[in-house]
Amino acid sequence: MNLPPLRLQHGLIFVAVALLFFAWGAWLMRPQPAAAPLPWLAEWQTAVLVPLADNRLSLAMLRAQVEGELWLQPRPEGARLLYRADWQASGEPWALEAELELGEAARDSLMAAAGLGVRDDEQPLGGQMLAELGSQAIVSLTLKPQQAVAAERLASSVGQPRLRLELDEGQAWVYPEAGLTAHTADEQLLLLQVLPRAALRERRSTP
Repeated sequence: MNLPPLRLQHGLIFVAVALLFFAWGAWLMRPQPAAAPLPWLAEWQTAVLVPLADNRLSLAMLRAQVEGELWLQPRPEGARLLYRADWQASGEPWALEAELELGEAARDSLMAAAGLGVRDDEQPLGGQMLAELGSQAIVSLTLKPQQAVAAERLASSVGQPRLRLELDEGQAWVYPEAGLTAHTADEQLLLLQVLPRAALRERRSTP
């Protein structure tokens, strides 16, 4: 049996290895499928995020999307009234916290009614207050995923951010027109925060 010359064998091996590397490189460079969007976010953009960015979101409007409870948080610089909820969005757990707009008189009145001092621990308020304060404006909202959520899922839902700012840990993705800022690290979404556009612009311009 006649065997190919040794040089020919080496050449065939080289061609085979080159083809393998080419195929491997093509596989690595193949287009990656887009990350799955957050399915609930489209409805929330219309019902919650856009109204908040326009500074017209009320507690009643937010409650229509997710039921929660009110907490009064004493602070030396002025009490905060917070609306909190744990909810399932398309089967994924999230923690929500929103701050209500409060004037000084309203803060003092709530603190007195609850019998709290500025150094006391925060306290939940009764459900009756939810209806009484339904017309109060929401001035900020945060959403924290309670399990891993890829940051690119946000980009698949609302597009790429206008700005990417480097933080001590991770990045801030800023969507100025939506009043939205996302905090990311290691390609994971850590936090969504929404403010009225004017408040977001003021925060960005503050040194």
